[in-house]
Amino acid sequence: MSVDNLFEDAFQLLKQMIAIPSFSKEEDKTADLIQAFLIERGITPHRKGNNLWVFNKYFDSQKPTILLNSHHDTVKPNKGYTKDPFSPEVSDGKLFGLGSNDAGGCLVSLIATFRHFYDRQDLKYNFVLAATAEEENSGKGGLESIIPDLGECNFAIVGEPTQMHLAVAEKGLMVLDCHAKGKAGHAARDEGDNAIYKALNDIHWFKDYQFEKVSPTLGPIKMSVTVISTGTHQHNVVPDLCSFVVDVRVTDCYTNEEVLEVINQHVECEVVPRSIRLKPSSIPMDHPIVKYGISLGRNTYGSPTTSDQSLLNIPSLKCGPGDSARSHTADEFIYVDEIREGIEMYIKLLEGIN
Repeated sequence: MSVDNLFEDAFQLLKQMIAIPSFSKEEDKTADLIQAFLIERGITPHRKGNNLWVFNKYFDSQKPTILLNSHHDTVKPNKGYTKDPFSPEVSDGKLFGLGSNDAGGCLVSLIATFRHFYDRQDLKYNFVLAATAEEENSGKGGLESIIPDLGECNFAIVGEPTQMHLAVAEKGLMVLDCHAKGKAGHAARDEGDNAIYKALNDIHWFKDYQFEKVSPTLGPIKMSVTVISTGTHQHNVVPDLCSFVVDVRVTDCYTNEEVLEVINQHVECEVVPRSIRLKPSSIPMDHPIVKYGISLGRNTYGSPTTSDQSLLNIPSLKCGPGDSARSHTADEFIYVDEIREGIEMYIKLLEGIN
């Protein structure tokens, strides 16, 4: 099938996806749409929840397998929208609509790419396509829930908007709930042990501490205190509890467990990670697909944002049409030409690696 036909199918599919609300955990209708799209084209996917996956027609267990993955859930539209987020509108070469850029354009381009390779018998690799849910809320009912069903994969392309440049590393994420404990007392008297003051020492540590190792692609680990609250809202009560939340962006120089150990060595408050499953990742610069992508004029960089790449334990590359700067913005859009170029570049990348 020609790239023109693949593009036209992908473009129409993306418009249909935009028209269907698909917030995280509520993606059943877009899963239905993608499932029907594939079946109508002679490809019957597997399904678990709102996740779909399918293997190439001549899958050979003796060959290595490449995973092509992106997500079809979206965040909720922010209040700045001037257009209907669920009305796909084409204007000035742009397709507007919620999820058009993050990550609908990537997903439909990967579906088109998979279709290009689907019934080829001369492939050096197997392909498995996974259209997954719950990426935007890091839910456990998304890619993570079907990894065992995908079999042994040797490499992955994770579709996220990178302008088709190569994100060769990605920061992991830990969200920490921290609790400083004191003793309640009356504010008018010299009594109690103010938990806020105890928390402040640890908050300053999070602000100022620098981890020794700095990633050449991702830079330093970044820790940000983002929420703070006390156990009381009365002005005349010395609080016995002060809780705060820390957003920790972990680089490929450390594991989440190592970072957590360092934190616990330095702070007095109780530290409870919500999860340590969103790991940092990187791919060697001498990996064949990285080298070939560079030869095609693609830039390499480290991504500060987290994606489903953090759930994979195999070499992976984050790459896709669109621009991360447009993600989660009002009047989100993707250039129509970016979809065509995404399909063409994905195919070139995958045909060119040895």
